[in-house]
Amino acid sequence: MMKVIEVRDVITQFGSTVIHDKVSLDIKQGEIYGILGESGSGKSLLMKEMNMLLEPRSGEITVLGYKLSNITYREAQSLRQQWGILFQFGALFSSLTVAENIKLQLKEYANIGPEMCEQLVKTKISMVGLPAHTGALYPSELSGGMVKRAALARALAMDPKLLFLDEPTSGLDPIGARNFDKLIMELRDLLGITVVMITHDLSSIYSIVDRFCVLADKHVVAEGTLKNVLQSDHPFVERFFKNEYAQKHYNKIIKKKKIENV
Repeated sequence: MMKVIEVRDVITQFGSTVIHDKVSLDIKQGEIYGILGESGSGKSLLMKEMNMLLEPRSGEITVLGYKLSNITYREAQSLRQQWGILFQFGALFSSLTVAENIKLQLKEYANIGPEMCEQLVKTKISMVGLPAHTGALYPSELSGGMVKRAALARALAMDPKLLFLDEPTSGLDPIGARNFDKLIMELRDLLGITVVMITHDLSSIYSIVDRFCVLADKHVVAEGTLKNVLQSDHPFVERFFKNEYAQKHYNKIIKKKKIENV
């Protein structure tokens, strides 16, 4: 599979504080890739470096064939149109309706008429499982789960090749979180996009993530499928996956999958 993102020997440092020390990883086309790590390990910082919101001190990040260290302004503008970002709390503009939030990128980058723009907005709202009337509502009128879906519709506005998700199920109840996981997987399969998500959600890791990396002690201490990562004896991996709760949760997910496949 083609590598969509390559991270090589990235060092992230603020003053004398080193967050990442020669971090390397690969993200492949069409997969749902997770970034897991202990508090302060720089998960969000790494994602910000991937989408050009932050520059690492050294190392190289390549996204969709573009080396970010020497990318031109025009190339950067083109690249930004090829990804969508869902921030942890949605980050919708509170003074705009859901439809107006989605229209922002379309008006800025898409050379289409008003009627086509309206139709695309309706399509994106439907795509994320929201009723049509949601477009006329303001973020303050939405539940937490609806905010996440509306923000996801905005992230999908330009038909991106890449989708960045920062803790997509945080703040959702268990049923809402599982439904959102299902939506992410369905959209990946339908649209053929690559998904990069920061998550601590065991259900997401067990259910929809194809591969993931674990950040700890300034390094990637494990990367690969769940089976690969569980072979690591790093203390954080041991604490996160090999406790009684994680084992019971894993067995529950596996049992559910077997029932669904019967």
